[in-house]
Amino acid sequence: MTHPQKRFSNFSEFYPYYLQEHSKPACRYFHYIGTFLSIMAFIFGLIFHPYWFLAMPLSGYSFAWFSHAFIEKNKPATFTYPLWSLIGDYKMFLSWLSGSIDQQIANANLLYPRPEKAFDNK
Repeated sequence: MTHPQKRFSNFSEFYPYYLQEHSKPACRYFHYIGTFLSIMAFIFGLIFHPYWFLAMPLSGYSFAWFSHAFIEKNKPATFTYPLWSLIGDYKMFLSWLSGSIDQQIANANLLYPRPEKAFDNK
């Protein structure tokens, strides 16, 4: 799916779109790995040495961009909405940990259906 022409005015409008752009579970799993590693790099930076802070964006973005290129096959929302995408990634990770991600994905797909899903019921 291409990015909508509409500019989102707040994160609440953006987040369902962000989730829809991560509709494939494998894409989300790569994001979870990168997010977890970025959190660990932050903790290591606080405890051991500030150089660990450099690993935060490297780990997070490398896993995320790989998954968009080879699994989801779409352009990461980071390029259009950098701050909201970062917030969305951590919210998606926490939603996965809490077990609420599947329902959030289902709701997001109602708002932003993928073109190939539009013909599934026919």
